[in-house]
Amino acid sequence: MQLSRGGPWLAYLLLFATRSAVAGDETIKASSEIAAYRDSFAVSVVTPTIAASVESPTAGWSVNGRYLVDVVSAASPDIVSTASRRWSEVRHAGSVGGAYKPATFGIAVNAAASSTPDYLSLNGGGQTSLDLDEKNWTLLAGYSFGHDRIGRTGTPFSVFSRSLDSHLLTAGVTRVLTPAAILGFVVDATFESGDQSKPYRYIPLFDKDVARSIPAGASPTLVAETRLNEKPLERLPLERRRLALTTRFAHRSDLGTLRLEERIYADTWGLFASTSDARFMFDLSKRVIVWPRLRFHTQSAVSFWQRAYVGEPGGGVPEYRAGDRELGALMTVGTGLGARWMLGRVGNENDVALTTSLDGYWTKFADALYVTERFSALGVVAVEVTF
Repeated sequence: MQLSRGGPWLAYLLLFATRSAVAGDETIKASSEIAAYRDSFAVSVVTPTIAASVESPTAGWSVNGRYLVDVVSAASPDIVSTASRRWSEVRHAGSVGGAYKPATFGIAVNAAASSTPDYLSLNGGGQTSLDLDEKNWTLLAGYSFGHDRIGRTGTPFSVFSRSLDSHLLTAGVTRVLTPAAILGFVVDATFESGDQSKPYRYIPLFDKDVARSIPAGASPTLVAETRLNEKPLERLPLERRRLALTTRFAHRSDLGTLRLEERIYADTWGLFASTSDARFMFDLSKRVIVWPRLRFHTQSAVSFWQRAYVGEPGGGVPEYRAGDRELGALMTVGTGLGARWMLGRVGNENDVALTTSLDGYWTKFADALYVTERFSALGVVAVEVTF
């Protein structure tokens, strides 16, 4: 699938095809964005994005398209521990979607694809919505299916690949509490089937007595000196069921808009997590909005997680073994600041807008090898034009 050839034209083709057809109250939007990520693990990501959309408020329809590229470079502790060199990779991703809601009932569909040299992901789905009680209540229901192929760089999928299928069911309700406040609940249930193990990730094993003495954040040198000769590949369960409940609240006041979000998550691997997000969008003027942001995330480890896996007599290895520290117990605290400038002409200030944001995060890994914490930063600059 050559997303790299056709992808950049996705938004432009959509814009060209619809601009010539619009008549009446249709609105066309085009945007360009660039995001940059860097962390203390020497991982950097640069992501340019282009997007376009067309919508008709009176007819109730809309279409949209998006294309992005992730340019990743890394020399993380995991790479150092395997004596591998710094690596870089490019991911191409595109999506298209459409919606139709002429009255109280609406339907939306979408499709997306992303590709790297060793990974191909395809996804498609739809969602319905129904307004009740003069739009004071809105009910949501949706389904999407994803199919991923996991391979190795330089090896065709026909020679080596693993498949991962996922089914996502979504149900939600939104309630208008007052003319200035809204509350929403969304439940997501995901059913995954397939091998999610990383084909490059090897797991060090230790003698039982040695394993007890391996500290959190043990250096690559200490691990190399004390581990057993066996170093099997990562192996994760082939089935995973996920359940998440997201609560969103927004309130508009004379000063601006308060947005709160809480997400509770659990899965059949034994991972439990909570993510809280808060921001207040201040109206400094008719053309300028700024918002501080706070974010807090905490999670337990999966049931089969071990800081130091024990090798069994006779060369046996644990049935399940993970090297992804994101499956272990951790806590993340983040804060940031964003701003939006409306640069359009008087009366249509929002026709041209510039948005920027900068967020910083500190993550504490409670029970992982090689590292105990990570610092990261994400900056975004975006321009949006409406005509």
